[in-house]
Amino acid sequence: MTQRLIVFCTTLLLAGCLLGPDYERPDVPVPDGFGQTIDAGESIANLPWWELFEDEKLETLIQVALEENKDAAIAAARVEEARARLGFVRADQFPQVDVTGQAARSDPGAVFPSFGIQEQYRLAADLTFELDIWGRLRRSTEAARAELLSTEAARQTVIITLIADVASAYLLLRDADERYLIAERTLESRQDSLAIIQARFDKGTVPMLDVNQAQVEEALAAAALAAVEREVIQTENLLGTLLGRNPGPILRERGAKSSLTLPAVPAGLPSELLARRPDVRQAEQALAAQTARIGAAQALRLPTVNLTGALGFASDDLSNLVDSDGVAWNVGGNLLGPLFDAGKSKRQVEIEQARTEQLLKEYEQTVLESFAEVEDALAGVRTFGAELAARRRQLVAARSAATLSRA
Repeated sequence: MTQRLIVFCTTLLLAGCLLGPDYERPDVPVPDGFGQTIDAGESIANLPWWELFEDEKLETLIQVALEENKDAAIAAARVEEARARLGFVRADQFPQVDVTGQAARSDPGAVFPSFGIQEQYRLAADLTFELDIWGRLRRSTEAARAELLSTEAARQTVIITLIADVASAYLLLRDADERYLIAERTLESRQDSLAIIQARFDKGTVPMLDVNQAQVEEALAAAALAAVEREVIQTENLLGTLLGRNPGPILRERGAKSSLTLPAVPAGLPSELLARRPDVRQAEQALAAQTARIGAAQALRLPTVNLTGALGFASDDLSNLVDSDGVAWNVGGNLLGPLFDAGKSKRQVEIEQARTEQLLKEYEQTVLESFAEVEDALAGVRTFGAELAARRRQLVAARSAATLSRA
């Protein structure tokens, strides 16, 4: 009888099916390439792009941020949590064995005077195992595994954003340093100009209006210097936070000529690279996890079969509990299925389906936004390059005008 039961249960387990839809990547229409193209060299898709600036200070700051930033540490802890949750959920697919011990002493003499004091002792290993006939446990494991992948992609998003923020803050700080030096020189120039005009006014050469105008220019230069100084301090504090430090100055060589090398961006980046973006992968794995939950919810509408068993010792005398005569065992099974729940299980399936539809639209929106962001970035590279060339021509003309004005 026991062998027949084991064979029957094994057959049910092997014949078990998976309810619910299997995940397939949504077919989102994407262009073959980007509309904004620029002339440049080889692809940098697989390289640490911040190293292309050839700035040792920037590389050091990024390394410190990766090790000390609190958001990055939180993201890493979330990955470990998701990995542990996967193991926790997957464990339900395997038999569970527990050790139980029992000791009881009773005196039924008040009801049955002929009975004496009764003692009972038991030590056994109890086994429980749910047959995953409808795939509920496998779908739950599938969802947990996709959640882990989504969490890992989220961590990559945090890391990439952190690196970009550190690089951006560092470049803004370098720019603020340059503008602070310019503001200092401008203020000195305005102060010298004010002194000259004041001296000419004292000699009666120029009217008071010229003095007032020079005072206005000097005050504007002083205000600009204070504003840039405030920006430098705020940018230092921002960079310090990204580095996981208390706000404070950032050690650097101020006033040194910039040694940054502007990296080339490849022309015609293939749109397939966007599938490697961690935010896109995160959205896709979240959709995959939610798709698996549909099958788990559908399986809850069907009966579940559980096997139980025990093997151990039982005796009415503690001294011979583990004797061979005291060996006891049992094998059984039970079936539990919903009979009437007022449509609760059905509504749960509909809830999971609606959530899946939401995540599908979020995935499609993420893909669209990723294309827009890359197009904007490529347009920025191209137009900022043209603007820089124009500003350099402006600088040459301004220097010539300044020389003529001094003369």
